[in-house]
Amino acid sequence: MFRPSDEHKGIRPIQIYVLKLFFLLMFVFASSDAWAELLTHKGEWNPEIAVAWCSIAAYTTLSGIGIFHTLKMLPIMIFMIFYKALWLVFVAYPMWQNGTLANSEALDWSQIFILILIPIIFMPWKYIFKTFILGED
Repeated sequence: MFRPSDEHKGIRPIQIYVLKLFFLLMFVFASSDAWAELLTHKGEWNPEIAVAWCSIAAYTTLSGIGIFHTLKMLPIMIFMIFYKALWLVFVAYPMWQNGTLANSEALDWSQIFILILIPIIFMPWKYIFKTFILGED
């Protein structure tokens, strides 16, 4: 469980299982919320809000593939980590510094988004660099 596995291209099985769990959580919870919002929306859309919901529906639906093909779908996980980290840095952190984060809607999002620390810890960063940056197999 904690030793690199040939079955998983030298990655520890625990890393694979944690990433599968996060793909499952994204697929079950975030995609259902996004699709519900898209399918039940009434009236005209605010274009920026519509882009956000469509993006969330797309990447979380694709995360369902990551449950079964975890290593091939790591770019979806990287996308999730990246956008949540950006949001924490550019939205939540300034609010926290100004003392306006507490009792705001952003606090709820911050508490959810801070969980990106778990996939960050379990990401096979060496594999990602070799495969997606250097293009090695």
